[in-house]
Amino acid sequence: MKVLILGSGGREHTIAQKIYESPNCDQIFVAPGNAGTSAIAENLTLDIGDFEAVGKCISNHNIGMLIVGPEAPLVDGIKDYFDDKNEFSDLLIIGPSKRGALLEGSKERAKEFMRTHQVPTAAYQSFTAETLDAGKSFLETLRPPYVLKADGLAGGKGVLILKHLQEAQDELEQMLTNSKFGQASEKVVIEEFLSGIELSVFVLTDGENYLTLPNAKDYKRIGEGDTGLNTGGMGAISPVPFADETFMKKVDEKIIKPSIDGLTKENIDYTGFLFIGLMKVGDEPYVIEYNVRMGDPETEVVIPRIENDFLDVLIKTAQGKISEVDLNIDKRSATTVMLVSGGYPEAYEKGKTIHGLDKIKNTDDVFICHAGTKIENDQILTNGGRVLAVTTFDSNFESALRKGYKIVDQIDFDKKYFRTDLGKDLV
Repeated sequence: MKVLILGSGGREHTIAQKIYESPNCDQIFVAPGNAGTSAIAENLTLDIGDFEAVGKCISNHNIGMLIVGPEAPLVDGIKDYFDDKNEFSDLLIIGPSKRGALLEGSKERAKEFMRTHQVPTAAYQSFTAETLDAGKSFLETLRPPYVLKADGLAGGKGVLILKHLQEAQDELEQMLTNSKFGQASEKVVIEEFLSGIELSVFVLTDGENYLTLPNAKDYKRIGEGDTGLNTGGMGAISPVPFADETFMKKVDEKIIKPSIDGLTKENIDYTGFLFIGLMKVGDEPYVIEYNVRMGDPETEVVIPRIENDFLDVLIKTAQGKISEVDLNIDKRSATTVMLVSGGYPEAYEKGKTIHGLDKIKNTDDVFICHAGTKIENDQILTNGGRVLAVTTFDSNFESALRKGYKIVDQIDFDKKYFRTDLGKDLV
């Protein structure tokens, strides 16, 4: 089978690598891809938001499966586009319909879905520019810190957690009346702050049945000690030590089953990944958010732990036969250390030469994943804020991290930065 993966980051490289290992894979195309995907696939220069262009690519290359990495094409309805065209009736698509993708595309919609299907989550209310004063009054009823979420997609930057009431009220006004996050903040969800520890749970579903993939914890903030600005993620660990069998049973019964049953009850066409961001409050799980695709850098620790033929798993998912799959998971711990450009997540420079990669080989316990790279004049250069993800395996996450940091020291580029404190909150 020929497979087309849309996206250019670490998530897409990891998925491509896992599919590349399948004997059922004839060829992989990645659009636009990066320097890492170019070693195992053909990178295509393609606007993934131009569905007609994607369709021509699928026809020209005789693609059998389309995997949509990022959320924007899903929210814009890429699955519906191809489902509505007879010439693509045999195309297998991993990604939900536009209606399903609203679970990530609208924070308000996600909250309404949780409330309808009795999925535990924080209390909330939604506000627009017309109800700004009511929003400020609602903030006065809450205890700090205050959580403000832009309703729409904001590239992972639309959530503010603020300690002071006046600051929260001012930011609410900036979001609603001064378009702080563009169209994404035309509506803002204000919710109760949940105090606990975060983790991510990943589900693969055919819309009726599901597989629970390995859980993970990522580290969002740029600075040591989880300080500074939010990023796309500075590292990840899987499995999460505090998510024991008893807790994960609660997650399954109180979160996953009601969520998947809700999709079925509402007749939502949903084939693909459901990423559930959780907060463990005491011993109870609460949903912070849904994403309708795999997370990054969690993908880099979750997908490599799957021992099955991953392409076969995805084929069965797209065919509505996911119940036939018995998932086999590597019992070792996997950790990812993200190397980023100096200045990220604010202004940073691209085009820096990366040294040392030629001395490191991917093995059973090491995977160098490319996130923001490109090839120019036979050299691998930085091409994004998050540049490389170093994923390593060992018997526990502490030894896996030690192994990962040794490899990180062998890689260099101008103004390279990474966090040295990953996992310290779990010890």
